[in-house]
Amino acid sequence: MKKILLLGLWATSIVAFAQQNPAAVKYAATITEKNLKDDLSILASDALEGRETGKRGQKMAAAFIAAHFQDLGLKAPVNGSYYQPVPLYGSAAPTVTIKTGTTELRADEYVSFGGSDTGGPVTLPLVYLGAGTAEELAKVDVKDKAVLVALDPTASMMRNPTLTAVREKGAKVIFAIVEKAEDFQRFSGMARNFRGGGVSLRKPAGGAPNAFFVSTETAGKLFNTTYDKLKKSAGAKVAKVKPAQVSYSVAVSAYEVKSENVLGFLEGTDKKDEVLVITAHYDHIGISPNAQGDKINNGADDDGSGTVGVLALAKAFAQAKQEGHTPRRSILFMTVTGEEKGLLGSEYYSENPVYPLDKTVVNLNIDMIGRRDPQHKDSAPYVYVIGSDRLSSELHTLSETTNKTYTNLLFDYTYNAEDHPDRIYYRSDHWNFAKKNIPIIFYFDGIHEDYHKPSDEVDKIEFDLLAKRTQTVFYAAWEIANRDGRLVVDKAGK
Repeated sequence: MKKILLLGLWATSIVAFAQQNPAAVKYAATITEKNLKDDLSILASDALEGRETGKRGQKMAAAFIAAHFQDLGLKAPVNGSYYQPVPLYGSAAPTVTIKTGTTELRADEYVSFGGSDTGGPVTLPLVYLGAGTAEELAKVDVKDKAVLVALDPTASMMRNPTLTAVREKGAKVIFAIVEKAEDFQRFSGMARNFRGGGVSLRKPAGGAPNAFFVSTETAGKLFNTTYDKLKKSAGAKVAKVKPAQVSYSVAVSAYEVKSENVLGFLEGTDKKDEVLVITAHYDHIGISPNAQGDKINNGADDDGSGTVGVLALAKAFAQAKQEGHTPRRSILFMTVTGEEKGLLGSEYYSENPVYPLDKTVVNLNIDMIGRRDPQHKDSAPYVYVIGSDRLSSELHTLSETTNKTYTNLLFDYTYNAEDHPDRIYYRSDHWNFAKKNIPIIFYFDGIHEDYHKPSDEVDKIEFDLLAKRTQTVFYAAWEIANRDGRLVVDKAGK
């Protein structure tokens, strides 16, 4: 038994401390703090105005990235262009009206995040559903009606199980009661900062918004009573509340938004038909007009850091090719647009791939790798690794082995937990590849105090840590690109 244990430990150590490849070490060394800082100082400068999707700053960033790929001699893979056009639709801030009887609600009496154009006023019976329990849902017919229901205050407001249950019963629109005043105020603030109706890959279609959020005072007003009196009818008595009537309309004007992913392709040798895709999103959230002082969200970490990481990786592999060390598999270096609008650029690529998805062996996605989060203030150099074991056991083992062989970062798998409440696995561009059953790794530094704020500036980036994390990605990519066998997908993704 003891001999077996020792043999197992010996085998594990051989895997964990595999011999370094001199060529890999040489080209990883081209990923330097200086080059990363030089590129990031341009991409995250005020001149690029926060790189919002479809805006001037995003176009300037795209041109900078394309010029970098061209200088490296990478192939322009989209009909001779480095740009993959991503057609999007935007919508202006919607005009919303809500009436109960003949009384129109004031804008501060409800919260609306927009929705699709209703094509004019919609008038419906409004029923009260208490807290939307199974008992209450069984007593009240909500199909094709407007429903007033209290949200579960212990759950997420936007992904609330009460909303889901009422929608599944066929409600036309929901007036969701936010019982805590501080939550309603927070929602109001979010709505004020919600500029326009967002951007999507599809033209907005007709139909009602998902929900309006109302305070307890407004809830009572909708039934011409007070919320305290209304609440007394919750539970078994809920069906006794006489329906009211509500009218609402949402008017939205849609317009085209032109944006683009930026792609550079390095062709491999004997396994060139198999492709690694290395991604980062180069867009950010633009300018915050209501901010005090600095209004430009430079996005140095989110995701300027990942973008310059991709540029550095492209340079390292291009130099390797020029010096006779072309990888066996091909590599697509892709910076995507529209991540901040809902992972739109990567979704578009996954539906309109330039290279077949069945020949795409992995996606290594880099989104925020230049900072530390509060949990790692005093820790050894680290990075969060997400998704490496979700689809391929081989990928996870390879990732661990190359890290221990070369850079020896602390790999933190906290966000990889399937039940983690922040659901980070679903919140960056790798998700659109994972959905297609393509193995992925997402590299991430965590949420820090400057996330989505103008204070996410270049001077707060730890360039030594950024370089080491980028080198970690390089070594994983080098091994995947040059190994004999393609990564085996042996797990069901979740």
